[in-house]
Amino acid sequence: MRAKLRRWLREAIVLLLIAGAVMLVMDQFRKPALPPTFISEQLHTIDGQSVDLNALSATRPLLVYVWATWCAVCRYTSPSVANIAEEGGNVVTVALRSGDDATLSRWLAKKKYEMPIVNDEQGQLSRLWQIQVTPTLVVVYKGEVKSVTTGFTSGWGMKLRLWWAGI
Repeated sequence: MRAKLRRWLREAIVLLLIAGAVMLVMDQFRKPALPPTFISEQLHTIDGQSVDLNALSATRPLLVYVWATWCAVCRYTSPSVANIAEEGGNVVTVALRSGDDATLSRWLAKKKYEMPIVNDEQGQLSRLWQIQVTPTLVVVYKGEVKSVTTGFTSGWGMKLRLWWAGI
């Protein structure tokens, strides 16, 4: 019995390592080539606030979350991002082709999300940033991109990336 349990445990560890390696390779393959102007882009949230990524990332790591209301994976990552924002985390989100400001506001109210949202209604910002996959998470600290990941990321994974960027 013990031999069987050890074999299963060993196989589980090997499978986890293989899955991790595949995810890292996929992340590198899908990672956008952010332009040098990424950090200096002047943005505005749907409630009219100006967003300066450089200033927001000056003292603590900033999570820039590019997502869409129609994105299936975003349904699982958006609650974690909203939770980080509600806990006082440094978060800016960019809604990609998710409708006009009024439609997006209604959707956010329905989901009870409270986080700063820049509406990329036509996808111009995402094209400029060369983002091809939603969700995309970019961690910026002191004006420098520290981490870029695409696809599903857990809330703990996001918090770990923010912590890692700040050390």
